[in-house]
Amino acid sequence: MAILNYSEILPRRIILIDDQPYEVLDAHVFQKQKSRPVNHTKVKNLLSGNVKEVVFHQFEKAEEADMGTKEVKYLYANKGEYWFCDAKDPSNRFKLSDEQLGDSIKFIKTNSIIDSTTFNDDIIGLKYPIKVELKITEAPPAVRGNTSGNATKAVTVETGATIYVPMFINEGDIVRINTDSGDYAERVEKA
Repeated sequence: MAILNYSEILPRRIILIDDQPYEVLDAHVFQKQKSRPVNHTKVKNLLSGNVKEVVFHQFEKAEEADMGTKEVKYLYANKGEYWFCDAKDPSNRFKLSDEQLGDSIKFIKTNSIIDSTTFNDDIIGLKYPIKVELKITEAPPAVRGNTSGNATKAVTVETGATIYVPMFINEGDIVRINTDSGDYAERVEKA
């Protein structure tokens, strides 16, 4: 694990604060008139999800967290619990909660292999693909006269998630979706 100077604590770095991993969301190094420079950061606890602001002074250092990755297989969801297993050992099953997974899990198909983030050999989150391709299972027809401009309609994809797509998308089409925002990106295949 590397030791970082106050000015090396930058966004997307994962550091240890009180023996817990924090992801740096924002960092701004500045100096007020006659005082020494400081790094004003916003960090997110990867275990609890809490966000707080931390100021690192010129003489302070932070330890970079030792994070790992592990392949897991998404099995199913039931009443807010999401079940997974080790990709190499299906008998090693475990569950993760909504808070650990975020909203992107609703765009992942069952039986998909996903990389997980580990800290001290415990799984603390998932690394979702940026975009996924899903089939439209329910789509209302386009309403005549409502197709000018950027008109959209709500549709359901094969994972059960609801997204907004352009009016020309129909049931059976395969679309590409951004998992971070949940936005429609493009149509991949027409039904």
